[in-house]
Amino acid sequence: MKKVLITGITGFVGSHLAELLLDQKYTVFGSVRPRSKTENIDHLRSKVKLFDVDILDSHNLYDLVEDTRPDYIFHLAAQSFVLTSWSSPANTLQTNLIGTVHLFEAVRKLKLDPVIQIACSSEEYGLVKENELPVKETNPLRPLSSYAVSKVAMDMLGYQYFKSYGLKIVRTRGFNHTGPRRGEVFAESTFAKQIAEAEKGLRKPVIEVGNLAARRDYTDVRDMVRAYLLTVQKGEPGEVYNICSEKTWRIKKVLEILPSFSKTKMTVKKDPARMRPSDVLVLLGDCSKFKKQTGWQPKIPFEKTLEDLLNYWRERV
Repeated sequence: MKKVLITGITGFVGSHLAELLLDQKYTVFGSVRPRSKTENIDHLRSKVKLFDVDILDSHNLYDLVEDTRPDYIFHLAAQSFVLTSWSSPANTLQTNLIGTVHLFEAVRKLKLDPVIQIACSSEEYGLVKENELPVKETNPLRPLSSYAVSKVAMDMLGYQYFKSYGLKIVRTRGFNHTGPRRGEVFAESTFAKQIAEAEKGLRKPVIEVGNLAARRDYTDVRDMVRAYLLTVQKGEPGEVYNICSEKTWRIKKVLEILPSFSKTKMTVKKDPARMRPSDVLVLLGDCSKFKKQTGWQPKIPFEKTLEDLLNYWRERV
């Protein structure tokens, strides 16, 4: 049985990845930031081994890698919310870049040879021009937030450690992904939560929204983690791969689909606090490189993803 380490296992993506790996009979270890919430993986407690490790603590992270000696590492631990990076740019850069350095250094110093997938982001592309769509891996990187800058740095660091030390690092630039357990700070998830609360009379039937004009390339998280596993199984170390559905949805359309699953009539209200100082207007990816390398295809329709997300919140509010 191959051993796998997931940093940030309690997160949205980490929990789904852990489920997939357990189904495929991997031995799963995970890092948990001390005092962080673990509800996403409470149902997996008896099947995974968890370690209280902050990735900014280089000594504890070194001990974790030494103790587990994984065949695969999925580096998912991060400050992952773009809006937060506006208020906490230093924390975002420190967590996403320095934490990654600590992981790479631990592997290098221990002379281990795992395949390492690092979860970079389509936000790295930032300001994309209409004539550059769909976005290929060769597109210029024009980041528009501290979060995006941190992911560019992490991405380049992965390339540098591959070239300098031969670490088997595969970089993925995931476009938007969503589904059950998505954090409520993200647009489609907060819409779903507000609908679920209105259905139970916990709030007025009003959905507070930010920018509805943006277009995003959405993939179901369960398809995304299948892609992550294929990355370490079939991806080429040193390479970077877009992972996406190759189809965009305007946020306004998301706001039309979600209420269609509810009998509660909702109205919409703009909330200035949900607007970003600068926003990426459109993200549409080209995934042909990854599909050719691994044979991956997304399977879950976006409407099903949104329905499952709404049902997730119905169970929790």
